[in-house]
Amino acid sequence: MKTVNVVAAVIVEGGKVFATQRGYGKYKDFWEFPGGKIEENETPREALKREIREELETEILPEEHILTVEYDYPEFHLSMDCYKASVIDGSLTLKEHEAARWLGPEELYDVNWLPADLAVVEKIGKMLEEGET
Repeated sequence: MKTVNVVAAVIVEGGKVFATQRGYGKYKDFWEFPGGKIEENETPREALKREIREELETEILPEEHILTVEYDYPEFHLSMDCYKASVIDGSLTLKEHEAARWLGPEELYDVNWLPADLAVVEKIGKMLEEGET
């Protein structure tokens, strides 16, 4: 099975996390943490900065690595490195997504997350509740 290596930004501000709704593909309308594929000769942090610049017209600072999710979709194996990130410049303008929301710990399960993102939601939910963000 093919492995796809991606990165995701867990952008946290004011005790809430930024989530985006996919606007394309098989998993259209599902929610995810923004990010994308790591290109050849890119580090995960470089890829994350590039992807957020392209998708959201925003400069971010990738901070600590939160976790790596390994998930088998029917078509491929996903390896997703997730980083806590903060906005340096820009206003999170949607270029590829249908919608976005800032979700507090009590709202995290109000949206239909992509299956691979659920492990991230669980981890970040605990961090938000404990004030670790």
